[in-house]
This record gives sequence, C-alpha cells and structure tokens, in this order.
Amino acid sequence: MENLIPFYPEVEAFKTEFLKVSDLHTLYVEQCGNPKGRPVVFLHGGPGGGVSTDHRRFFDPNHYRIILFDQRGAGKSTPAAELKENTTWDLIKDIETIREHLDIKDWLVFGGSWGSTLALAYAETHPERVKALILRGIFLCRPSEIKWFYQFGASEIFPDIWESYYNHIPAEERHDFVSAYYKRLTHADASVRLEAAKIWSKWEAATSRLIVDMKAIDEFEDPIYALQFARIECHYFMNNAFFNTNNYLIENISKIKNIPTTIVQGRYDVVCPVRSAWDLHRAFPEAELHIIADSGHAAGEAGIRSKLIETTNKFRKY
Repeated sequence: MENLIPFYPEVEAFKTEFLKVSDLHTLYVEQCGNPKGRPVVFLHGGPGGGVSTDHRRFFDPNHYRIILFDQRGAGKSTPAAELKENTTWDLIKDIETIREHLDIKDWLVFGGSWGSTLALAYAETHPERVKALILRGIFLCRPSEIKWFYQFGASEIFPDIWESYYNHIPAEERHDFVSAYYKRLTHADASVRLEAAKIWSKWEAATSRLIVDMKAIDEFEDPIYALQFARIECHYFMNNAFFNTNNYLIENISKIKNIPTTIVQGRYDVVCPVRSAWDLHRAFPEAELHIIADSGHAAGEAGIRSKLIETTNKFRKY
C-alpha cells in the first residue's frame, strides 16, 4: 500500500479582510502561509460551499502564499445566499479583483468540484494569469451532469438517501427536480426555503464520500450554510452556469493547453463521475490525470488528499 501524505499542519491566516466588489457584494478574503511565497488561489466548491480551515492545508505554508476567499453569497461573504449579481462571470471578475488588490502578477489556481469549473473558466478567460492548474473532482456543469445527480442516475446508487429528496417534491413536478427545488429555494416563505435547502444539501453531503459520513451530513443542519449552498447551487444549475453553450469549457480548452495541469479524480465519485474528467483529459491530453481507486468525491478522502498534496508539492517549481 502506498504511503499517504497527510495534511500540512493547521495554519493561521496572517491576514483576513472584507473586499467590496460591487455595490451589493463584499467578499471574505484570507491569506496564509508565506507572505513572500508563490501565490496560489483556492477556489471552493458548491457553488455556495465556502472555505474552511482544512482548505489551507493542501499547501506547504513555507513555500506558498495561500489565498482563499468565499465566493459571492457563500461563507462569510455578504449578503449571504444572495442570487443577484451572482454569475460565473461575476466570480471571474472577482478573482481578478482579488489578484489586482493583492498586487499579484500570476498565480497557481487550485479548484475542486464547482471549483474546477470556475478554475477552468477563469483560466480560459485569463490564461496569462495562470501558471498552473490543480483540478479535483471535475465538474463541467453540462446538462447531462446535472441530470445524472439531480434527476436520475446517482439515485440508483443511493436510493435510500434519494427518497427524502424525491418525496419532498409532488408527483406532478418530479419530471424536473432542479426547477421544482428552485421554486422552493426562492419562495417568499423562509420556512419553505429552509426546508428545501436542507434536503437539497443533505443529498449532496450524503453522496460525496466513498463511505457515508454522518458528521458531514449534519453540517447542513446549520440554516445559513444550507441556504447558501442550496440556493446558489440551484441558481447556477438553472442557468447552465451562465455558459452560452452546453460544453463551453471543453470547446474553449485550446486557450489553456500550454498551462501545466493535473487532474485528480475519485474512481467512485458519484457527485461528479469520472466521465467528466475523462472527457476533459481526452480534449486536453497535455493534462495529467490521476484516477484514485478507493475514493469518492470529497477532497479530504485519504487518497485524493494525498495526491493533491503530492501535486502542490510538485508544482512548487512553478
């Protein structure tokens, strides 16, 4: 059995701030590690997931200047769970605003799940600013991927957990669960929004690991977190991630083929199945693809964590 690389020790932020990026939105931004080190920006999942202290620990704090931020409406950013002025292109503009605010010429970009979507979209928009890409749990936000997880597919693997998600929606609306949940997540009644948010969020939490982790599921009992996660996710999925075609990221992959890229993917990822990583690798064979045999979707699973840290260590040369 190969030796697994543990997380780097916990590290405190050396600077935290709230950066106003529009009249409506303010982002929470933190920096950790070496203030004079190689900049790397961490793009969290969801959308709507926010950052955690463990996200700092994928990087050597002696080498990297680690920049993490909560995307619009997520985590500590305000206003919480806000859908107005919240699109992929707004987030890409925010990443550039943060880069310029921190006086960074270029940086490594690390993103998992929705973070991989955003990392690819950012790199394709600003390739000159990206020295290397580290991508985990590939999500291209194509209609087929949304249908697999929220309509039919993953439901066949987790029928017990799917049941509450399924039963929450009346029979006449079950032909389109995403639309049905969106109606409830944007309802005028706060109790309707919260009930739908908890059910939506728990479905993803319960399916994200190879072995179901009840502690991770319980995190979605927090009403603010559940609302941020569910409302923002559903908003993006209802709008095709604001891409103008169904396969936008692969159609524009030629713009980033000179950027060193590593893809880390769990073999048994039910949330973002290997098909997406494989399609990306086929279109972008220059990228390294590592399929982790004993892992699901979560970045913290031992095999995925280990390969990600091995990659960030290797990418110190950039």
